[in-house]
Amino acid sequence: MTEPADPVPDKCCAALRLSGPARQVHLAVLAAFIADGHPPASAALDRLARAYGGEPGPVRAELAATGVLAFTADREIRAAYPFSAAPTPIRVSWAGGPPVHAMCAIDALGMSAMLGRPVTITAAEPGTGRTISVTVDRDRARWKPRTAVVFAGAACGVGGPAADRSCGYINFFTTARAARAWARRHREVTGTVMRRDGALRCGIAEFGALLQAPPPSADAGPE
Repeated sequence: MTEPADPVPDKCCAALRLSGPARQVHLAVLAAFIADGHPPASAALDRLARAYGGEPGPVRAELAATGVLAFTADREIRAAYPFSAAPTPIRVSWAGGPPVHAMCAIDALGMSAMLGRPVTITAAEPGTGRTISVTVDRDRARWKPRTAVVFAGAACGVGGPAADRSCGYINFFTTARAARAWARRHREVTGTVMRRDGALRCGIAEFGALLQAPPPSADAGPE
């Protein structure tokens, strides 16, 4: 297994390509996670879309198509990357904020840069439940154990949003050996073991600028 090149920061780029109403709704959803630890309910999301000058259906479709949000079959938010609406093995906390769950290890590593504050990541190693903790302050991180790594994988032949295709297979492991052993037991997943600094760079590239304000727009806010 070899480490991949740093990915294109698609969530940041995708967010900045959103229309005014969709971008404002996106920012409101992220703000809800940051303030309360969970997203707005479906009806509240529809009200936000209308308040920002959009129609709920097209706004939802745009947010899903660009990959910044993912929805359940009953129209509730399941993911507002990097946040998960449902519990995952990766928990993130910071001073003065609610505990949240990350969609994957890379998402968790990018949260400090996105929030502009230190965070603590606590993760359970797949298959063993052994604890990995990472304290991240923007572009610096302390890993415990120091041998911990990230395995970045994806399910073979699975399409759809990242929540289905890859998020569940991008995890922290206590050692590279443990990650490779897990991968050998799960042939349906292809992936690679990433070095700690490379995984952190990926997280920052993916999410560091996600909360940047959108360009001014005549229809960018409620009256």
